[in-house]
Amino acid sequence: MILKIYKLGEEILRQKCVPVEPEEINDEMRKLFEDMFETMIEANGVGLASTQVGIAKRFFVVMSDDDVKRVFINPQIIATSKELCPYDEGCLSMPGFDETIVRPAKVTVQALNEFGKPFTLEADGLLARVIQHENDHLDGIVYIDRGDPEFATKVTEKMKQRLEKAKKKEEEKAKKAKSIAAKLAAKEARKNK
Repeated sequence: MILKIYKLGEEILRQKCVPVEPEEINDEMRKLFEDMFETMIEANGVGLASTQVGIAKRFFVVMSDDDVKRVFINPQIIATSKELCPYDEGCLSMPGFDETIVRPAKVTVQALNEFGKPFTLEADGLLARVIQHENDHLDGIVYIDRGDPEFATKVTEKMKQRLEKAKKKEEEKAKKAKSIAAKLAAKEARKNK
């Protein structure tokens, strides 16, 4: 099932997530992970965090350049390399905006997998970047916070305009649906007289 991807400007993206409790790791949550992978792939992404689908819990999914589906529950980055690497980043919560962000080239992360089993992963390249990007989401941080403040202001303003436009469109759609429903009800009432 394709899930709604929350956009910059919606409150959930700035929330700090709470840890997942062991009893929460069940079939229902594993179904959610599959839905997240499906949503991410549909949107041409390589990672998707819980907050991006409206949940303030500490988990994210990743499928980067090696095409391996990975689930990270309660992740902790325990080591980063001194070597830094610039890369053009984008985000499914801010479609259409890219900026060069400098991050550590390698990371070591500890987390639980989709079955609640602990693992440690050393990553470099795109995988390391995606892990850092998605892990930031769990702390209410988006990639533009790590770049040029002017660019961040511009993106924030553009996304605010997009959200307002989408909200107005939804309101018009709801008003139209209500009007149609009222007309149908009136027609039905006349028919039953």
